Amino acid sequence: MLGIALLFIGAVLVVNGVGLTGRIEARENAVFNFLVGALALSISFIGMVRSIDNAGYLSVAAGLLFAFTYLYLAVVQWKGMNGKGLGWYCLFVAINTLPMAWLAVEQDMRSTMMWLTWGLLWFLFFLALALQKTIRSLGHITAFIGIVSCWIPGFLMLAGRW
Repeated sequence: MLGIALLFIGAVLVVNGVGLTGRIEARENAVFNFLVGALALSISFIGMVRSIDNAGYLSVAAGLLFAFTYLYLAVVQWKGMNGKGLGWYCLFVAINTLPMAWLAVEQDMRSTMMWLTWGLLWFLFFLALALQKTIRSLGHITAFIGIVSCWIPGFLMLAGRW
């Protein structure tokens, strides 16, 4: 199921990246953020039902960090809010990526790099939203990270090539 989630999270990061460049209206992006957030939430709930140990529940919690990001962003975009609260939530997510990256070292260095990349991106979202810092290339960074850390790995997982 991780491959499915990553494929669509990659897509939503690309679309949000394009939106950050001003080419797509925020309210239009809200629909896709809601759909991907709902998909990630559903996958997490399935994982919660199937989990039998702490490792399984940690994986569910990690999925929920991102599901809630996209659902929260959908509301912010739809309602035209400033997103400062979302920005502070992004800091929480960014902090949580550090121990997730550390735990992934034992399993797969690719996963470690993905967690660190996501942590950087979510920290940039914190700076842009909560602290209102201007990050001129944030749209391009978001799309690039979506492609290399989600879309490509998700596709490769689904194709059995990861």
